[in-house]
Amino acid sequence: MTNLYQGAIKELGGVFERINDADVDTANEMIAKANKIVVFAGGREKLQIMGFAMRLYHMGLKVAVEGDMNTPPVGKGDLFIVTIGPGEISTGLALLNVAKKAGANILFITAQPEGRGADYADFVLTLPAQTMADDQGEEKTSVLPMGSLYEGALFILFEVMILKLIDKLGITADAMRANHTNME
Repeated sequence: MTNLYQGAIKELGGVFERINDADVDTANEMIAKANKIVVFAGGREKLQIMGFAMRLYHMGLKVAVEGDMNTPPVGKGDLFIVTIGPGEISTGLALLNVAKKAGANILFITAQPEGRGADYADFVLTLPAQTMADDQGEEKTSVLPMGSLYEGALFILFEVMILKLIDKLGITADAMRANHTNME
């Protein structure tokens, strides 16, 4: 392994040394109680949350990705999960406002909990990793460019959340496989 690989892996490990695992459990409790779930993110974060939504679907939960044609409305008893590493983007703020007015619960995942997106949240899960909000000058902490550390950490966070939810909800591997597409 070259130093670049080792550096990136070390940085990812550092993120999870700083995360509050009790907050991850609180986020999972929100997911477990939701009637239906809609997820949103922009850019490369969207790729990560789409994978998370797929796994939630495999578990048998009612989940949709915002922007898809089959995205249902959200309201009381539903959960809107949003990840915005830098704390705010205009589209995210607009959608958070819609979900809040509709009465949905909001789980907000970010590296910048002081951003305006957190103001809409019922719960904020802080993922302490470099994003585009702090990737230049003295604030830069990662060998990875821009928000890559946050995006990579999202993948690991979501996979661990799925593992915890499988245990919490008593989901079997067979049940998940039964929900996997046969259209590949």
